[in-house]
Amino acid sequence: GLGCGTMATLTTRILNTKKERILVTFLLALGVPCSAQLGIILGLLGTLSIWAAITWGVVILFVLLFTGFIASKVLPGDNADFIMELPPIRFPQISNILLKTWTRIIWYLKEAVPLFLIGTIILFVIDKAGILSLIERASEPVIVHFLKLPSQVTSAFIVGFLRRDYGAVFLVDAARAGQLDGVQIVVSLITITLFIPCIVHFFMIIKERGIKTAFLILLFIFPFSFGIGGLVNLILRALHVSF
Repeated sequence: GLGCGTMATLTTRILNTKKERILVTFLLALGVPCSAQLGIILGLLGTLSIWAAITWGVVILFVLLFTGFIASKVLPGDNADFIMELPPIRFPQISNILLKTWTRIIWYLKEAVPLFLIGTIILFVIDKAGILSLIERASEPVIVHFLKLPSQVTSAFIVGFLRRDYGAVFLVDAARAGQLDGVQIVVSLITITLFIPCIVHFFMIIKERGIKTAFLILLFIFPFSFGIGGLVNLILRALHVSF
């Protein structure tokens, strides 16, 4: 998942039970940033004190462990025993490595690339149709009044659904323009990390888990991410924390 949440969701097929596949899919969508988003997040945290990175990491880890524990109790079904047969350890043959690498590349191209193309087309259409600006104005009250972030950050969350790394880039631009202080940067990064997965990842969830499960995950993550962001903001402001 730290590489690509879309492909990580695809590989949940290897899990033995439906409960485990849904649980891992949910956690991947909730709080595991892809490599592109993670690089931008760590780069932005690097401009602050070490305590900013620690705060971000602790909050994300706690949320994953807590929600994972609760979800494992709520979701119906049994957990499979974690038993894996280890094959004989042998020195790998170059021909086998090349063949399996080629097979997985073809698998990735067939499964994921069409979804990336669809997501890009949707982004282009809704931008040209002016829908992005409408969503931005409708979302401003939550961003400005609840998270205490400037209205310009609204674009980061909207674009973050279409491309998670692009959403983080918007936060970098806002920080460089001096529109965000240290606490606002940490709050916005926590929120966008927990924010709903990118549209391609969402399509893969629909493909693997079904449209009902995908929308239930979406409906939970959307308010939950803003709720955690707002709670972290209140705590940091109450403690007069600065990064």
